[in-house]
Amino acid sequence: MVNNFRENLRSELNFQGVLVKELSARTGIPVASLDCYLGARATVPSVDAAYKIACALNVPVEHLVVGEKANISPPPKRSQEAQDLIRWIEKLNVEQCKAILGMISAFKKKKA
Repeated sequence: MVNNFRENLRSELNFQGVLVKELSARTGIPVASLDCYLGARATVPSVDAAYKIACALNVPVEHLVVGEKANISPPPKRSQEAQDLIRWIEKLNVEQCKAILGMISAFKKKKA
C-alpha cells in the first residue's frame, strides 16, 4: 500500500493540478503530514486521512490505495471564482447555507 498510495496520490494531484497546500486546506490534514505521504519514506496514512484525501480529490479510496481506474472521470473544470465560492461555502454553517440557497433561488427566478 505504501508505494501505491504515494504514487497514486502524486499522480492524481498532478492530473488535477492540485497543490499539496490546497489539498491540506480541503482536507484539514497538515501539509507536513501530506508531505510524509508523498515523500521518499512514504508514511502510510490512516484510513480516515485516506478517505478525506479521496473525497477532496473526488476519487474512490480504492484509486489511491490500489490504483483502481474503473469509472473514474476527471473533476469538472471550474473557474477560479467558482473554486473560491466553493471554499467559502464549505466554511459556512447550515443557516448561512440556507440563506445563500434562498438568494440563489431569487437570482434564478429573476433571470427566468
